[in-house]
Amino acid sequence: MINSYEHPDADLLLPSARETLPVLVDLLGRARERDVPVIYVNDNFGEWRSHHGEIVETALSGPHAELVEPIRPDDSSLFVVKARHSIFFETPLSYLLGQLGVRHVVLCGQVTEQCVLYSALDAHIRHFEVTVPVDAVAHIHAPLADAALEMMRRNMGARTVLAKEVDFEQAGVRPG
Repeated sequence: MINSYEHPDADLLLPSARETLPVLVDLLGRARERDVPVIYVNDNFGEWRSHHGEIVETALSGPHAELVEPIRPDDSSLFVVKARHSIFFETPLSYLLGQLGVRHVVLCGQVTEQCVLYSALDAHIRHFEVTVPVDAVAHIHAPLADAALEMMRRNMGARTVLAKEVDFEQAGVRPG
C-alpha cells in the first residue's frame, strides 16, 4: 500500500484503499504489539535505482499521502522491493521468511485480484500457510476480488477472515 496512486486504474483502487486503511492500521498495530515480524513487500514502480526509503518518500510526496502516512514502515519493519505482482517473484522473501522461522503469512495490501492472489499462490506452492484478512486487502474490481478470495480459499487452502479475527498466536505466527 506504499503507493503514489499515479497509475491508470488508481481511481478505481482509491475507494477500496480508503476503506481498507483503518483496518490495516489496526492490524499492523496488533502485530507490532506482539513482536510479529512486519514485512513490507512493495512494487518499485519501474524505478530500478530506488530503495525502500525512496519508495516511501515518493509515495508520501504524492497526491494521496494520507493513505501512506498511517501505515508507513517503522524502524522495526522489514522491506523487500519487488518488480511485479507476487511478493515471492524474484525477491529474497522466501529466504528471509526461512531465516525468521516463519511458516504462516498474513497477506494484506493491494490489489486483491492481482498481487494478493498471485502472492497467495506462490506462498501456497512454497508450503506456507496463508491467511488473508478480507477487510485488509484493497481491490480494483470487487467481483474479481471476490472471485480471487474464493480461489485462495478453494485452491490454495487460504484462511480468509476479518482482520479482527486474525489471532497471530493461533495462526502460529511467532514473534521475531
